[in-house]
Amino acid sequence: MQNVHVHSVNRPVEASKTQGSGLGSKWANKKLKATIISSLFNWEMACLFIGFLLGRAVILADMSPFGLAFFATALFVKPKRKLLALLSLVAGGLTQSILQASYLVVSIGLFVVLRAIAIRFIKQEEGKWLPYLVFGGGLITRLGFDFIQQGTLTLSDDMMSAVEAGLGFLLTLIFLQSLPLFTPGIRKRTLRNEEIVCLIILLASVLTGSMGWEVKTLSVEHILSRYFVLVFAYAGGAAIGSTVGVVIGLIVSLANVTSLYEMSLLAFSGLLGGLLKEGRKIGVSLGLIIGTLLIGLYGNGYQHLLGTTAESLGAIVLFFLTPHKIFKKLEAYVPGTKQYNQEQQQYLKKLRDVTASRVEQFSSLFQALSTSFSSDPVQTEEDDLIHEQDVFLSRVTERTCQTCFKKDYCWAKHFDETYGLMTEIMSETNDRPSITSTRLNRDFRRHCIKPDQVVNTIYEEQQHFYEELKLKKKVRESRRLVADQLLGVSEVMGNFAKEIQRERETHHYHEEQILSRLQEIGLDIDNLEIYNLEEGAVDIDMSIPGDYHGECEKIIAPILSDILNENIVVKNYIEPVIPNGYGQVTFGSAKAYVIESGVAHTAKNGDWISGDNYSMFELGAGKYAIAISDGMGNGERAHRESMETLKLLSKVLKSGIDETIAIKSINSILSLRTTDEIFSTLDLALVDLKDANCKFLKIGSNPSFVKRGDQVMMIEAGNLPMGIIQDVDVDVVGYQLKAGDLLIMMSDGIFESPKSVENQEVWLKRKIREMKTSHPQDIADLILEEVIRTSNGEIRDDMTVVVSKIEHHIPKWAAIPAAYSGKKQNIRKAQ
Repeated sequence: MQNVHVHSVNRPVEASKTQGSGLGSKWANKKLKATIISSLFNWEMACLFIGFLLGRAVILADMSPFGLAFFATALFVKPKRKLLALLSLVAGGLTQSILQASYLVVSIGLFVVLRAIAIRFIKQEEGKWLPYLVFGGGLITRLGFDFIQQGTLTLSDDMMSAVEAGLGFLLTLIFLQSLPLFTPGIRKRTLRNEEIVCLIILLASVLTGSMGWEVKTLSVEHILSRYFVLVFAYAGGAAIGSTVGVVIGLIVSLANVTSLYEMSLLAFSGLLGGLLKEGRKIGVSLGLIIGTLLIGLYGNGYQHLLGTTAESLGAIVLFFLTPHKIFKKLEAYVPGTKQYNQEQQQYLKKLRDVTASRVEQFSSLFQALSTSFSSDPVQTEEDDLIHEQDVFLSRVTERTCQTCFKKDYCWAKHFDETYGLMTEIMSETNDRPSITSTRLNRDFRRHCIKPDQVVNTIYEEQQHFYEELKLKKKVRESRRLVADQLLGVSEVMGNFAKEIQRERETHHYHEEQILSRLQEIGLDIDNLEIYNLEEGAVDIDMSIPGDYHGECEKIIAPILSDILNENIVVKNYIEPVIPNGYGQVTFGSAKAYVIESGVAHTAKNGDWISGDNYSMFELGAGKYAIAISDGMGNGERAHRESMETLKLLSKVLKSGIDETIAIKSINSILSLRTTDEIFSTLDLALVDLKDANCKFLKIGSNPSFVKRGDQVMMIEAGNLPMGIIQDVDVDVVGYQLKAGDLLIMMSDGIFESPKSVENQEVWLKRKIREMKTSHPQDIADLILEEVIRTSNGEIRDDMTVVVSKIEHHIPKWAAIPAAYSGKKQNIRKAQ
């Protein structure tokens, strides 16, 4: 029975093994590829492979500067693997000669001694003085070996030794930038151009170690060098491919002077392969074949053409056998490649998402805090007052009724009557400890045996009772204000998080349409980026030639206006960095309305400092703010208070917080900042430049006037000045303005100054209506002059009047139609 069970379990396993293309074989192939790739990028494997080849690498017949530079760099990057690096170098040197291995052992030993001495006496970072130790160790060792071999040193020997030591110095600097790329966990970012060149030099140095290896008369060195050219041309394009070809060809030619033509072959093949990159691996390989045939004929003639072509075919075979994952991994490090751009986009998206997530967390935190502050008990204010009244009466009874023998009679048998009488006494003893109502006095004395004591106690406790009620009310108001402020901050941060997460949309249709129109009229546009096409929030960047003659305002902006069906203007222009270069220009949506303002003001009695202040500023949401603040009194103190109010208003509104919450916050700051009676008024008008809708927020300020033709409308709202009470009631009045309207705002010095006038409102309306001019500055000057003249030339208070005119925004240049074909006939008829 057990055998049957085992057999039934093993049968499907055997069946799966027989499926050559099953899931098991695919999984095994993927695992094998992953193992091969991870082994190639493993530090120990790279150290063994690179060290072995550099140990046997020789250039210019007898120079070997690679081994010592590699050991010094490996010791600096991975100190625990120094023995592995030493053994790989010695093993590679033994394949060349005993003398080569001996030179490596002696030079490395001398370097280790010099390094131990330097560590004790040099306090700088090791990477700064390491190349100098390589230079000294290599120079001393080479001079020593030459002296032992020849018995004397000539000038040429000294120069060759110095050249070899200098190459070791340079190679150390290069290896310090390229060798860490093979170290996991050290370099995970994209490469700079100089790091790519250093990596290529390291690969070329490694290839030098394969000099003399052949596979059926085919040079391994040539096959590998062409293979690496194919890899880099496929990953980085023509520029990287040709660079790799030049560097590898130059270093390989130093190792074998007869292969000097190899540099031309590699460079040309890398260039062609990069240019044919769009043809994928076949196109890159075709570039190598063409380069091999052309340069091969030029370098060695027909007799060696077959051999060098076979070497190129061998490199192509290796190229096609290379897993695609390696190319993707390499492309992610090379700037300008598609994979590199995707990696950058993923990194930026991850960074944006993390930032947005953190902002959303803060937004949720502020919202929770706002809810916590605004969560009042379930009971209403009336229930709360009844509760406080019960607590008050309990304190009174504790001092009077607790020791009375009629306690049970009053509070147990006649509770309602006792409670009602004492409640009435509370309202009677607000000002004095006596009862004015004859009925109440008679009923209470008939009910209580201690009427005078109870009345006096209620009066005494009542003073503390009302103080506690005021304090609790202030606490509730403060909590409500803090809750509103926290909610406003939460909304701002939530909107900011949404803006961060909003990715730049692609607008291929509009990009092609804009580029086509600009090319038709002969404008050379190097780059076009469309970031936003929402109505009223268009954001477009362009690169235009540096020879600029106003084409953006005169031609490009009108064309964009016609294509997008809204007015587009130039927001910013940056001059080219270099002569005849390209400048950067930013286009954006124009406002539907513009505001022109005029101001007239003077201080009391003609003094220099006025208690009035005004401010006009534009908000980021396409709104325009006009504000007047009047500090209490006159002089420097009033000026400082009104100026502080406007500064706070500007900063809070520009942060994105709702205007009502902003004014409440400013009022709270002014009321809590000092115990002195320092008040200020605020007259604020917020005009939406998209539709000319206006919001008026008036805190203790005077009415405003809107003149439309011969009509004058008055806008007012009654609120106390800022700082008097902690919970100010912000009255928002909305009004739809139109093009050509005049908005007149003024301080109380203008509105209340004409003492001889009985009705200031009617008088100001009449004066504004009778004015023939429509220029804002002229109207402001005329109003101030008329008020002073009516007051017999006296300036009894600080005076400020701000006049703003709302007009349609008219572009400086008319729109150029995007399509001429359907309009040519109309143009001809008009002519």
